[in-house]
Amino acid sequence: MNSDIELHIEELILHGIAPGDTFRIGQAVQAELTRLLQMHGLPSSLSAEAEFGELSVGQFNVAENARPNAVGNQIAGSVFKGLQRTQVG
Repeated sequence: MNSDIELHIEELILHGIAPGDTFRIGQAVQAELTRLLQMHGLPSSLSAEAEFGELSVGQFNVAENARPNAVGNQIAGSVFKGLQRTQVG
């Protein structure tokens, strides 16, 4: 069964990121989240119609010279793990 997943991230708060890197980081987040969801599917804790207001994935450290793609992948991994932990009632 093939189903479409729509994930809308209204705001992503990044401290200490160069303004010129935000677009590339956003693209990397989108690409990696797409890959993770295609590979693993929607976490079983979420229904097909799940909606929730906020997902906090906590804080993590990024290497000082990390490329935007690597930062985006790290963010996407944290978001995916957060989705796996989310219980929607």
